[in-house]
Amino acid sequence: MKKLLLSSAAVCGLVMAAAPAHAQVELDIGGYFKGYGAYVDQDEDSTTDFDAGEPGVQAGEVNDFDMIRDTEIHFTGETTLDNGLTVGAHFETDADGGDSLDVDESYAYFTGNWGRVNLGDEDGAAYLLQVAAPSADENIDGIRQFVQPVNYSRLANLGVTSFEAEFDYDQDVSGKDSKLTYMTPIFSGFQAGASFTPDTGGAADDLEGIGADNEIGEFGATYEIGARYEGQFDMVGVIVGAGYSMSELEAEDATPAVGDVTDDRAAWNVGLDLNIGAFGIGAAYTEDDLGEEALAVGTGDGEETFVVGVDYTTGPFKLGASYFNQDYSLGTDGLETDRYSGGVTYTYGPGMTFRGSVGYIEHDASVNLFGTDDETDATYVTVGTQINF
Repeated sequence: MKKLLLSSAAVCGLVMAAAPAHAQVELDIGGYFKGYGAYVDQDEDSTTDFDAGEPGVQAGEVNDFDMIRDTEIHFTGETTLDNGLTVGAHFETDADGGDSLDVDESYAYFTGNWGRVNLGDEDGAAYLLQVAAPSADENIDGIRQFVQPVNYSRLANLGVTSFEAEFDYDQDVSGKDSKLTYMTPIFSGFQAGASFTPDTGGAADDLEGIGADNEIGEFGATYEIGARYEGQFDMVGVIVGAGYSMSELEAEDATPAVGDVTDDRAAWNVGLDLNIGAFGIGAAYTEDDLGEEALAVGTGDGEETFVVGVDYTTGPFKLGASYFNQDYSLGTDGLETDRYSGGVTYTYGPGMTFRGSVGYIEHDASVNLFGTDDETDATYVTVGTQINF
Protein backbone atom coordinates (compact mmCIF):
# COMPACT_ATOMS: atom_id res chain seq x y z
CA MET A 1 0.00 0.00 0.00
CA LYS A 2 2.85 2.34 0.90
CA LYS A 3 4.53 1.63 -2.46
CA LEU A 4 1.23 2.34 -4.23
CA LEU A 5 0.88 5.70 -2.51
CA LEU A 6 4.48 6.60 -3.36
CA SER A 7 3.93 5.61 -6.98
CA SER A 8 0.73 7.72 -7.14
CA ALA A 9 2.55 10.70 -5.69
CA ALA A 10 5.32 10.29 -8.26
CA VAL A 11 2.82 10.13 -11.12
CA CYS A 12 1.03 13.25 -9.85
CA GLY A 13 4.33 15.06 -9.62
CA LEU A 14 5.20 14.16 -13.21
CA VAL A 15 1.79 15.29 -14.41
CA MET A 16 2.09 18.61 -12.60
CA ALA A 17 5.59 19.10 -13.97
CA ALA A 18 4.37 18.39 -17.51
CA ALA A 19 1.34 20.70 -17.28
CA PRO A 20 1.77 23.92 -19.31
CA ALA A 21 2.34 27.11 -17.37
CA HIS A 22 -0.41 29.72 -17.38
CA ALA A 23 0.23 33.43 -17.79
CA GLN A 24 -0.47 35.49 -14.69
CA VAL A 25 -3.04 37.74 -16.31
CA GLU A 26 -5.55 40.22 -15.03
CA LEU A 27 -9.02 39.42 -16.34
CA ASP A 28 -11.46 42.24 -17.04
CA ILE A 29 -15.12 41.80 -17.97
CA GLY A 30 -17.00 44.66 -19.61
CA GLY A 31 -19.49 45.46 -22.32
CA TYR A 32 -22.51 47.61 -22.89
CA PHE A 33 -26.29 47.74 -23.14
CA LYS A 34 -27.91 50.04 -25.69
CA GLY A 35 -31.69 49.98 -25.40
CA TYR A 36 -34.32 52.26 -26.94
CA GLY A 37 -38.01 52.79 -27.35
CA ALA A 38 -38.58 53.86 -30.95
CA TYR A 39 -41.50 55.48 -32.73
CA VAL A 40 -41.47 55.47 -36.54
CA ASP A 41 -43.72 56.87 -39.25
CA GLN A 42 -42.58 55.50 -42.60
CA ASP A 43 -43.79 54.83 -46.12
CA GLU A 44 -44.93 51.23 -46.16
CA ASP A 45 -45.15 48.45 -48.70
CA SER A 46 -48.22 49.07 -50.84
CA THR A 47 -49.22 45.39 -50.94
CA THR A 48 -52.90 44.66 -50.43
CA ASP A 49 -52.31 41.05 -49.38
CA PHE A 50 -53.52 40.09 -45.94
CA ASP A 51 -51.87 37.75 -43.48
CA ALA A 52 -54.05 34.63 -43.32
CA GLY A 53 -53.28 34.23 -39.65
CA GLU A 54 -54.15 37.86 -38.84
CA PRO A 55 -57.31 38.76 -40.82
CA GLY A 56 -57.65 42.45 -41.52
CA VAL A 57 -53.93 43.21 -41.05
CA GLN A 58 -51.87 44.23 -44.08
CA ALA A 59 -48.71 42.21 -44.60
CA GLY A 60 -46.75 45.44 -45.08
CA GLU A 61 -47.75 47.21 -41.87
CA VAL A 62 -45.14 48.38 -39.38
CA ASN A 63 -45.53 48.91 -35.64
CA ASP A 64 -45.70 52.57 -34.69
CA PHE A 65 -43.70 51.82 -31.52
CA ASP A 66 -41.27 49.08 -30.64
CA MET A 67 -38.10 48.30 -28.64
CA ILE A 68 -34.68 48.10 -30.27
CA ARG A 69 -31.35 47.29 -28.64
CA ASP A 70 -27.75 46.20 -29.08
CA THR A 71 -25.77 44.50 -26.30
CA GLU A 72 -22.29 43.03 -26.02
CA ILE A 73 -20.10 41.35 -23.40
CA HIS A 74 -16.33 41.91 -23.52
CA PHE A 75 -13.53 39.84 -21.98
CA THR A 76 -9.91 40.97 -21.76
CA GLY A 77 -6.93 39.20 -20.25
CA GLU A 78 -3.69 41.17 -19.96
CA THR A 79 -0.28 40.95 -18.34
CA THR A 80 2.95 42.96 -18.48
CA LEU A 81 6.19 40.99 -18.60
CA ASP A 82 9.43 41.90 -16.85
CA ASN A 83 10.85 43.20 -20.14
CA GLY A 84 8.02 45.75 -20.40
CA LEU A 85 6.06 43.93 -23.11
CA THR A 86 2.29 43.98 -22.51
CA VAL A 87 0.48 40.91 -23.84
CA GLY A 88 -3.27 40.49 -23.93
CA ALA A 89 -6.26 38.87 -25.57
CA HIS A 90 -9.61 40.53 -26.19
CA PHE A 91 -12.98 38.97 -27.01
CA GLU A 92 -16.33 40.60 -27.80
CA THR A 93 -19.58 38.67 -27.99
CA ASP A 94 -23.06 39.71 -29.09
CA ALA A 95 -25.42 39.08 -26.21
CA ASP A 96 -28.60 39.19 -28.34
CA GLY A 97 -27.88 36.06 -30.36
CA GLY A 98 -30.59 33.90 -28.81
CA ASP A 99 -29.23 30.85 -27.00
CA SER A 100 -25.59 31.53 -27.91
CA LEU A 101 -23.00 34.27 -27.51
CA ASP A 102 -21.89 34.98 -31.06
CA VAL A 103 -18.26 36.12 -31.18
CA ASP A 104 -17.86 39.52 -32.81
CA GLU A 105 -14.14 40.07 -32.17
CA SER A 106 -11.33 37.86 -30.90
CA TYR A 107 -7.70 38.90 -31.12
CA ALA A 108 -4.39 39.00 -29.28
CA TYR A 109 -2.39 42.19 -28.87
CA PHE A 110 1.17 43.15 -27.98
CA THR A 111 2.13 46.67 -26.90
CA GLY A 112 5.31 48.47 -25.93
CA ASN A 113 7.09 51.76 -26.49
CA TRP A 114 7.49 50.65 -30.13
CA GLY A 115 3.71 50.60 -30.75
CA ARG A 116 0.99 47.95 -30.84
CA VAL A 117 0.27 44.79 -32.83
CA ASN A 118 -3.19 43.19 -33.12
CA LEU A 119 -3.51 39.62 -34.39
CA GLY A 120 -6.93 38.10 -35.03
CA ASP A 121 -10.50 39.11 -35.81
CA GLU A 122 -10.62 42.89 -35.41
CA ASP A 123 -11.22 46.04 -37.46
CA GLY A 124 -8.37 47.29 -39.63
CA ALA A 125 -6.22 50.41 -39.36
CA ALA A 126 -8.37 52.42 -41.81
CA TYR A 127 -11.31 52.18 -39.37
CA LEU A 128 -9.40 52.28 -36.09
CA LEU A 129 -7.90 55.67 -37.03
CA GLN A 130 -10.97 57.05 -38.81
CA VAL A 131 -12.31 60.43 -37.63
CA ALA A 132 -16.05 60.71 -36.93
CA ALA A 133 -18.20 63.81 -37.23
CA PRO A 134 -20.34 64.94 -34.25
CA SER A 135 -23.73 63.26 -34.09
CA ALA A 136 -27.18 63.44 -32.52
CA ASP A 137 -26.74 59.91 -31.13
CA GLU A 138 -23.71 58.01 -32.42
CA ASN A 139 -25.56 54.69 -32.06
CA ILE A 140 -27.95 55.79 -34.83
CA ASP A 141 -26.22 58.47 -36.90
CA GLY A 142 -22.57 57.89 -35.95
CA ILE A 143 -19.63 56.44 -37.82
CA ARG A 144 -21.03 52.92 -37.23
CA GLN A 145 -24.76 52.35 -36.85
CA PHE A 146 -25.68 50.00 -33.99
CA VAL A 147 -29.48 50.30 -33.93
CA GLN A 148 -31.88 50.94 -36.82
CA PRO A 149 -35.32 52.40 -36.03
CA VAL A 150 -36.62 52.12 -39.63
CA ASN A 151 -38.07 48.79 -40.78
CA TYR A 152 -36.44 48.39 -44.20
CA SER A 153 -38.12 45.08 -44.93
CA ARG A 154 -41.41 47.02 -45.08
CA LEU A 155 -40.23 50.36 -46.44
CA ALA A 156 -42.16 51.06 -49.65
CA ASN A 157 -40.57 51.04 -53.11
CA LEU A 158 -36.98 50.34 -52.13
CA GLY A 159 -36.12 46.64 -52.65
CA VAL A 160 -33.53 46.51 -49.86
CA THR A 161 -32.84 42.81 -50.32
CA SER A 162 -29.91 43.85 -52.52
CA PHE A 163 -28.00 45.71 -49.78
CA GLU A 164 -27.74 46.13 -46.04
CA ALA A 165 -30.22 48.41 -44.28
CA GLU A 166 -27.31 50.17 -42.60
CA PHE A 167 -26.54 53.79 -43.31
CA ASP A 168 -23.21 54.82 -41.81
CA TYR A 169 -19.69 55.60 -42.99
CA ASP A 170 -17.25 53.25 -41.25
CA GLN A 171 -14.46 52.09 -43.56
CA ASP A 172 -14.65 48.36 -42.91
CA VAL A 173 -13.74 46.85 -46.28
CA SER A 174 -12.12 43.84 -44.58
CA GLY A 175 -14.73 43.69 -41.82
CA LYS A 176 -13.48 41.82 -38.79
CA ASP A 177 -11.80 39.06 -40.76
CA SER A 178 -8.54 37.69 -39.33
CA LYS A 179 -5.76 40.20 -39.89
CA LEU A 180 -2.44 41.56 -38.69
CA THR A 181 -2.39 45.23 -37.67
CA TYR A 182 0.47 47.46 -36.56
CA MET A 183 -0.14 50.82 -34.88
CA THR A 184 2.70 53.24 -34.21
CA PRO A 185 3.12 55.00 -30.87
CA ILE A 186 1.60 58.48 -30.69
CA PHE A 187 4.28 61.05 -31.60
CA SER A 188 3.27 64.66 -30.82
CA GLY A 189 -0.37 63.77 -31.45
CA PHE A 190 0.30 61.79 -34.65
CA GLN A 191 -0.38 58.07 -35.09
CA ALA A 192 -0.34 55.79 -38.14
CA GLY A 193 -1.23 52.17 -38.76
CA ALA A 194 -1.32 49.42 -41.36
CA SER A 195 -3.26 46.16 -41.67
CA PHE A 196 -2.99 43.00 -43.75
CA THR A 197 -5.92 40.58 -44.18
CA PRO A 198 -4.79 37.41 -46.00
CA ASP A 199 -8.28 36.28 -47.05
CA THR A 200 -11.19 38.72 -46.97
CA GLY A 201 -14.37 36.85 -46.14
CA GLY A 202 -12.45 33.59 -45.78
CA ALA A 203 -12.55 30.76 -43.24
CA ALA A 204 -13.16 31.94 -39.69
CA ASP A 205 -13.11 28.71 -37.67
CA ASP A 206 -9.96 26.82 -36.74
CA LEU A 207 -11.21 23.60 -38.36
CA GLU A 208 -12.17 25.16 -41.70
CA GLY A 209 -8.57 25.26 -42.88
CA ILE A 210 -6.94 28.11 -44.76
CA GLY A 211 -8.96 30.04 -47.30
CA ALA A 212 -9.38 29.10 -50.95
CA ASP A 213 -7.86 31.13 -53.79
CA ASN A 214 -8.84 32.14 -57.35
CA GLU A 215 -12.55 32.14 -56.57
CA ILE A 216 -14.63 34.02 -59.13
CA GLY A 217 -16.00 37.30 -57.80
CA GLU A 218 -14.35 36.91 -54.39
CA PHE A 219 -11.84 39.22 -52.72
CA GLY A 220 -8.56 37.84 -51.41
CA ALA A 221 -5.97 39.90 -49.55
CA THR A 222 -6.84 43.35 -48.22
CA TYR A 223 -4.27 46.04 -47.43
CA GLU A 224 -5.10 49.05 -45.26
CA ILE A 225 -3.32 52.15 -44.02
CA GLY A 226 -4.52 54.96 -41.81
CA ALA A 227 -3.23 58.09 -40.08
CA ARG A 228 -4.63 60.42 -37.43
CA TYR A 229 -3.56 63.60 -35.69
CA GLU A 230 -4.95 65.12 -32.49
CA GLY A 231 -3.69 68.46 -31.23
CA GLN A 232 -4.54 71.80 -29.69
CA PHE A 233 -3.98 75.19 -31.34
CA ASP A 234 -4.78 78.08 -28.98
CA MET A 235 -8.44 77.44 -28.07
CA VAL A 236 -9.16 75.02 -30.92
CA GLY A 237 -8.86 71.26 -30.59
CA VAL A 238 -8.13 69.56 -33.90
CA ILE A 239 -8.63 65.93 -34.93
CA VAL A 240 -7.87 65.02 -38.53
CA GLY A 241 -7.44 61.64 -40.16
CA ALA A 242 -7.46 59.65 -43.39
CA GLY A 243 -7.38 56.02 -44.48
CA TYR A 244 -7.09 53.84 -47.57
CA SER A 245 -8.08 50.21 -48.21
CA MET A 246 -7.54 47.91 -51.20
CA SER A 247 -8.89 44.38 -51.66
CA GLU A 248 -7.54 42.17 -54.45
CA LEU A 249 -10.04 40.41 -56.72
CA GLU A 250 -9.13 36.72 -56.92
CA ALA A 251 -10.74 35.90 -60.28
CA GLU A 252 -13.11 37.69 -62.63
CA ASP A 253 -16.18 36.18 -64.27
CA ALA A 254 -15.78 36.21 -68.06
CA THR A 255 -19.44 37.28 -68.46
CA PRO A 256 -20.27 39.49 -65.44
CA ALA A 257 -23.87 40.36 -64.65
CA VAL A 258 -25.30 43.31 -62.74
CA GLY A 259 -23.87 43.25 -59.24
CA ASP A 260 -20.84 41.10 -60.06
CA VAL A 261 -17.40 42.30 -58.93
CA THR A 262 -15.08 42.94 -61.87
CA ASP A 263 -11.97 44.52 -60.35
CA ASP A 264 -10.01 45.15 -57.15
CA ARG A 265 -11.91 47.14 -54.52
CA ALA A 266 -10.55 50.47 -53.30
CA ALA A 267 -11.91 52.77 -50.58
CA TRP A 268 -10.67 55.86 -48.78
CA ASN A 269 -11.82 58.36 -46.17
CA VAL A 270 -10.92 61.76 -44.75
CA GLY A 271 -12.30 63.40 -41.62
CA LEU A 272 -11.95 66.59 -39.60
CA ASP A 273 -13.30 67.41 -36.15
CA LEU A 274 -12.85 70.83 -34.50
CA ASN A 275 -13.61 71.61 -30.87
CA ILE A 276 -13.89 75.27 -29.88
CA GLY A 277 -14.75 75.52 -26.20
CA ALA A 278 -18.10 73.81 -25.68
CA PHE A 279 -18.80 73.67 -29.42
CA GLY A 280 -17.80 70.96 -31.86
CA ILE A 281 -18.07 70.82 -35.63
CA GLY A 282 -16.80 68.16 -38.00
CA ALA A 283 -17.18 66.49 -41.37
CA ALA A 284 -16.23 63.19 -42.97
CA TYR A 285 -16.12 61.93 -46.54
CA THR A 286 -15.76 58.35 -47.76
CA GLU A 287 -15.58 56.81 -51.20
CA ASP A 288 -15.77 53.11 -52.08
CA ASP A 289 -15.77 51.76 -55.65
CA LEU A 290 -17.15 48.41 -54.41
CA GLY A 291 -14.90 46.57 -56.86
CA GLU A 292 -16.19 48.53 -59.86
CA GLU A 293 -19.26 46.33 -60.09
CA ALA A 294 -20.74 45.46 -63.48
CA LEU A 295 -18.81 47.95 -65.60
CA ALA A 296 -20.11 46.10 -68.65
CA VAL A 297 -23.61 47.34 -67.77
CA GLY A 298 -22.89 50.95 -66.81
CA THR A 299 -20.48 53.41 -65.26
CA GLY A 300 -20.25 55.42 -62.08
CA ASP A 301 -20.44 52.37 -59.82
CA GLY A 302 -19.62 52.80 -56.15
CA GLU A 303 -20.65 54.60 -53.01
CA GLU A 304 -19.89 58.14 -51.87
CA THR A 305 -20.82 59.36 -48.39
CA PHE A 306 -20.63 62.84 -46.88
CA VAL A 307 -21.43 63.64 -43.24
CA VAL A 308 -21.34 66.92 -41.31
CA GLY A 309 -22.25 67.35 -37.64
CA VAL A 310 -22.23 69.84 -34.78
CA ASP A 311 -22.59 69.53 -31.02
CA TYR A 312 -22.66 71.66 -27.89
CA THR A 313 -21.78 70.44 -24.38
CA THR A 314 -23.00 72.08 -21.19
CA GLY A 315 -22.53 70.23 -17.91
CA PRO A 316 -23.91 66.67 -18.26
CA PHE A 317 -25.85 67.56 -21.43
CA LYS A 318 -24.68 67.29 -25.02
CA LEU A 319 -26.84 68.55 -27.87
CA GLY A 320 -26.00 67.32 -31.35
CA ALA A 321 -27.16 67.40 -34.96
CA SER A 322 -25.94 65.83 -38.19
CA TYR A 323 -26.61 65.62 -41.91
CA PHE A 324 -25.84 62.42 -43.84
CA ASN A 325 -25.77 62.09 -47.63
CA GLN A 326 -24.95 58.89 -49.48
CA ASP A 327 -24.96 58.28 -53.23
CA TYR A 328 -24.91 54.60 -54.18
CA SER A 329 -24.79 53.60 -57.84
CA LEU A 330 -24.61 50.30 -59.71
CA GLY A 331 -24.51 50.53 -63.48
CA THR A 332 -27.55 52.56 -64.55
CA ASP A 333 -29.25 52.21 -61.17
CA GLY A 334 -28.75 54.08 -57.95
CA LEU A 335 -29.95 55.16 -54.54
CA GLU A 336 -29.46 58.60 -53.01
CA THR A 337 -30.03 58.92 -49.26
CA ASP A 338 -30.40 62.05 -47.14
CA ARG A 339 -30.77 61.91 -43.35
CA TYR A 340 -31.26 64.74 -40.86
CA SER A 341 -30.80 64.04 -37.14
CA GLY A 342 -30.98 66.00 -33.92
CA GLY A 343 -30.79 64.87 -30.30
CA VAL A 344 -29.56 65.25 -26.75
CA THR A 345 -27.47 63.04 -24.49
CA TYR A 346 -27.53 63.31 -20.69
CA THR A 347 -24.80 61.67 -18.58
CA TYR A 348 -26.34 60.51 -15.32
CA GLY A 349 -23.40 58.46 -14.05
CA PRO A 350 -19.99 57.10 -15.06
CA GLY A 351 -20.50 55.28 -18.36
CA MET A 352 -24.27 55.83 -18.19
CA THR A 353 -26.29 58.07 -20.50
CA PHE A 354 -29.89 58.83 -21.40
CA ARG A 355 -30.38 59.58 -25.10
CA GLY A 356 -33.16 61.06 -27.16
CA SER A 357 -33.16 61.88 -30.87
CA VAL A 358 -35.39 62.58 -33.82
CA GLY A 359 -34.49 61.85 -37.41
CA TYR A 360 -35.82 62.07 -40.94
CA ILE A 361 -34.40 59.89 -43.73
CA GLU A 362 -35.30 60.08 -47.42
CA HIS A 363 -34.34 57.72 -50.24
CA ASP A 364 -34.51 58.50 -53.94
CA ALA A 365 -34.16 55.24 -55.87
CA SER A 366 -33.63 55.02 -59.63
CA VAL A 367 -35.32 52.39 -61.79
CA ASN A 368 -34.41 48.74 -62.46
CA LEU A 369 -32.26 47.68 -59.50
CA PHE A 370 -34.67 49.05 -56.91
CA GLY A 371 -37.78 48.70 -59.02
CA THR A 372 -38.88 52.33 -58.84
CA ASP A 373 -37.89 55.91 -59.40
CA ASP A 374 -40.05 57.22 -56.58
CA GLU A 375 -38.97 58.80 -53.32
CA THR A 376 -39.63 57.11 -50.00
CA ASP A 377 -39.03 58.38 -46.48
CA ALA A 378 -39.33 57.75 -42.75
CA THR A 379 -39.43 59.84 -39.58
CA TYR A 380 -38.38 58.37 -36.24
CA VAL A 381 -38.08 59.32 -32.58
CA THR A 382 -35.92 57.33 -30.17
CA VAL A 383 -35.54 57.52 -26.39
CA GLY A 384 -33.19 55.18 -24.54
CA THR A 385 -30.14 54.57 -22.43
CA GLN A 386 -26.61 53.28 -22.85
CA ILE A 387 -24.82 51.58 -19.97
CA ASN A 388 -21.12 50.79 -20.31
CA PHE A 389 -19.61 48.47 -17.74
